[in-house]
Amino acid sequence: MKILEDWLTLYLTPGLGAAGCRNLVDHFGSPEAVLKVSAQDLHKFPGRIGKKGCEAIGRRDIRLAAEKELSRAADAGIDIICRDDDNFPEWLLSIPDPPILLYVKGDPAVLSAPGIGMVGSRAASSYGLKMAEDLSGQLARQGLTVISGLALGIDAAAHRGALAANGKTVAVLGCGLDITYPEQNRKLFEKIPENGAIVSEYPFGTKPDSFRFPARNRIISGLSLGVVVVEATQRSGSLITANLALDQGREVFAVPGRADSVKSAGTHRLLQAGAKLVLDVNDITCELIIPPEIRHRPTPDSGKPINRKVLAELSGEEKKILDLLEVYPKTVDDVIVGTDLPVEKVNELLLILELKGLCEVLPGQQYQIKQ
Repeated sequence: MKILEDWLTLYLTPGLGAAGCRNLVDHFGSPEAVLKVSAQDLHKFPGRIGKKGCEAIGRRDIRLAAEKELSRAADAGIDIICRDDDNFPEWLLSIPDPPILLYVKGDPAVLSAPGIGMVGSRAASSYGLKMAEDLSGQLARQGLTVISGLALGIDAAAHRGALAANGKTVAVLGCGLDITYPEQNRKLFEKIPENGAIVSEYPFGTKPDSFRFPARNRIISGLSLGVVVVEATQRSGSLITANLALDQGREVFAVPGRADSVKSAGTHRLLQAGAKLVLDVNDITCELIIPPEIRHRPTPDSGKPINRKVLAELSGEEKKILDLLEVYPKTVDDVIVGTDLPVEKVNELLLILELKGLCEVLPGQQYQIKQ
């Protein structure tokens, strides 16, 4: 506990940051040694610690703040682990800019288990959400931890898929663990620690400022064997995660979308640059060295087989509509134009196909083929 308190005292010292703490400890040998160094000697340190940081190191009020932070964490059931802790994931120690502390709500051991990162658009399509949920569920059933950032869209779908499969999932936040962000994902925030962990490198009270999320992304990729990108625009933050994964020596995977989809322009760019194409979970697992002992459940089929008898009994008009539908949603107007059937007939046939389990209706009265 003493070494953790020393690390935390350094980390809470204004003007240092994670890199400054790391450089000081590497030079002087331990957090305890750094805290005993005089401000005069610190000014001579070659790591360019600013005057503010030099004068703040070892202050009594910062030590008291660290003690208060540890007490608050204990009351909240949150573990704080430093890089000297046995629970600190070795995966992170190998990245260029590893965090020196992690706040963990849940099971710290899950951070060291083999996992796959999954990221993508916040404004995801129904296709992207379904792919993320299906892939993460299948990965979880193979014993892999699904790692993402608890954002809206693809991140949330990845966490949901893993939880639905009774698997493990890790959410890495860009704020303090006392803040639920985004608020729309509160149920996931509360559920994930029961089946994995919520993690942050930031102290309590740290707000989810936008500049923190690129730094958060290096932890998502750093904890992962590889990163899967599901739907990303040309300027998506998910591409930052993919580039970080490459810098860290991780595999990068991308799920293709429609050729004309703006939402998949970034993933298509990754594929052009050499990312591994993902059509199903086997495209991910065949590229990774996964310990055989964690493959505790077989990968399921992507869905229930369609009843051939039902297909054989479809009318000509029903088949016409079913042939037009695809995984990308179509409006009723799209179906009318594509089939040249009257609106009343199209609505009737879509309802029949839905009742037969061959298509599904989405928000906004859009329809897609049932997978």
